[in-house]
Amino acid sequence: MKIEAVAVFCGSKTGKNPVFNQHAAELGKLISMLDMKLVYGGGKKGLMGTIADAVLAHGGKVMGVIPKLLIEWEHQHEGLTELAVVSDMHTRKRTMYDMCDAAIVLPGGFGTLDELFEMVTWNQLKIHDKKIYILNSAGFYNHLINHLKQMQKEGFLYEAVEERIIVCDTPVEIFNTIS
Repeated sequence: MKIEAVAVFCGSKTGKNPVFNQHAAELGKLISMLDMKLVYGGGKKGLMGTIADAVLAHGGKVMGVIPKLLIEWEHQHEGLTELAVVSDMHTRKRTMYDMCDAAIVLPGGFGTLDELFEMVTWNQLKIHDKKIYILNSAGFYNHLINHLKQMQKEGFLYEAVEERIIVCDTPVEIFNTIS
């Protein structure tokens, strides 16, 4: 299946390690160069703003999906190709999932983890079958990946973690594995 749109879930902050922002910018450039549309949370701050700005700077298309509640908090991005203002967080996630062919998770906070786990759960329940990638920038997700493997080891998962989540260390690696 050709990937035409990719959803990216990431922080509305940049975090402390400069590689997080660097990887967001590299990923945005690659998305644009590969003629894919970015679907993301619609904010202009943090890693969200970095990736959107990078896609736009390289002539790409960006669809933002932001709930009314977060317009002030995340400061909606004004320069997007498209912006959907939705009623709530659940509608935001569902809209982003529906509009993408694959999802990439960058470093972030509670919201990013919520988005990752809901998407993985929906994947497991066969609500969708979209590929889910974690960009493990500078080992940010190492502890989470180890915990997921522990869940598998202890018999709480229905299949191997790798069946649901593809972990990559660089933006280029993600696009070398997309099928």
